[in-house]
Amino acid sequence: MLTLRRSQDRGYADHGWLKSYHSFSFADYHDPAHMGWGNLRVINEDWIAPGKGFGTHGHRDMEIITYVLSGLLAHRDSMGNGTAIPPGDVLNHAADETTHFLQIWIMPNENGIAPGYEQKTFDADEKRGRLRLVASSDGSENSVTVHADASLYAGLLDGAESVTLPLNPARKAYVHLVRGMLKANNQLLREGDAALLANEGTLVLSDGKDAEVLVFDLAP
Repeated sequence: MLTLRRSQDRGYADHGWLKSYHSFSFADYHDPAHMGWGNLRVINEDWIAPGKGFGTHGHRDMEIITYVLSGLLAHRDSMGNGTAIPPGDVLNHAADETTHFLQIWIMPNENGIAPGYEQKTFDADEKRGRLRLVASSDGSENSVTVHADASLYAGLLDGAESVTLPLNPARKAYVHLVRGMLKANNQLLREGDAALLANEGTLVLSDGKDAEVLVFDLAP
């Protein structure tokens, strides 16, 4: 079963310095039909105005992945980690440009895990015409490690490029099109669209037009 979630149907918030689309219920946006998918709880597409950012705030019992699309995101935390995160990295920001990124929350395997921080760069060449594993529970293929039963892939597809990813029908999958156009199992996705998959054995991505895509393999 494949269900489409169109970009324009997402929740939206405009705080002036922050504009955000919510794929699932978040903050003041609440939709009982969209509370998450499997153990994926949040995908927020955020734009932060130049020189602005979030104040100090806590994160507890959640695996958080930041995927930067444009601009430069700066991160500092109570463990002493402080760095600038450029586009292509998976993990307040540049004073002269808007920062565009995805904030992703995944439910962890267990609560009370000690906090940690990891940042890695995945060049466009690593994602061209394929799905590059960028986050996983065991850090395989030099991916970022998450304490969750989930894997995250990123790909760049254009023209005749296509990818086939075997799926476990007992699990769930989620496809989020970051930009461009793409078909997922012959269903057309446009920028910001998503496909939710359950009881499927295969995912085929094809007919991309300057497409950047994220694919999640998730616990049911």
